[in-house]
Amino acid sequence: MGNKDQPPLTRRAAYEAGLRKRGINIALFSSAVFFLAVYFLIPLAPGWPAVKQSFFNWDILQTSFPKLLSAFKLDLLLFALCAPLILILGLVVALMRNITSPSLFPLKIVAIVFIDLFRAVPVILTIYIIGFGIPGLGLFPPYNSPYLWGSLALILTYAAYMAEVYRSGIESIHKSQVSAAQSLGFSKWQTLRYIILPQTVSRIMPTIMNFMISLQKDVALLSFIGPIEVLRQANVLKSLYGNFTPYIGAAILFLCITIPATRLADYMIAKEQKRKDA
Repeated sequence: MGNKDQPPLTRRAAYEAGLRKRGINIALFSSAVFFLAVYFLIPLAPGWPAVKQSFFNWDILQTSFPKLLSAFKLDLLLFALCAPLILILGLVVALMRNITSPSLFPLKIVAIVFIDLFRAVPVILTIYIIGFGIPGLGLFPPYNSPYLWGSLALILTYAAYMAEVYRSGIESIHKSQVSAAQSLGFSKWQTLRYIILPQTVSRIMPTIMNFMISLQKDVALLSFIGPIEVLRQANVLKSLYGNFTPYIGAAILFLCITIPATRLADYMIAKEQKRKDA
């Protein structure tokens, strides 16, 4: 009954709807052909039986998956610890980087050095230097924990990148909005809190989501300094069983998190683009 109440499509709208339907059908057909080709052609390769046994052993996957899942909880815990601290520290550094007051210029220098330093050094080197260097000072537990210092390395590295994301978002706000807020009697802090930051966060949210996806994967790098997270657990199980299937199990766990997060980021990017085009 609802369809009867809707006005008929214009010729242009009907043409565009037909194009969309045709595009969807072509995409579905080409995807089906591709996956069917993969399904039937890969097993024809001479080395497929050996690869299947080494990487896709169902019995080993069933046996190892509970241990991988238990270790993956540590990945999620480290991510939950690092993510909010990265967002906070990144914002603080971005605000320091944007300081214009001469009396606070040293803070701007500190922010510039921080951003340049941690963006220049690969994250794995930062993890090694902080994760091995600081506990090497002879600190007592828990202050010699690789969990603590490895997490700090990730926080510092990602905060440097996040600071530049915040800064680009802040600078995208037109100066006229700041002038308008000041003409209404807003202080600098009120202008930042009520005018600039809400718009900045809205504009950079898709980029933040992409950084969080990368962070979720880079948590696995902490395995190089000791924590038994999912990648290290997969390596232990690989050595135990003499089989690479545990790596496939670890990949499945990452996919269960990153694919939905990636689709959410794509949706947010598309939504923001529509808002800009409106």
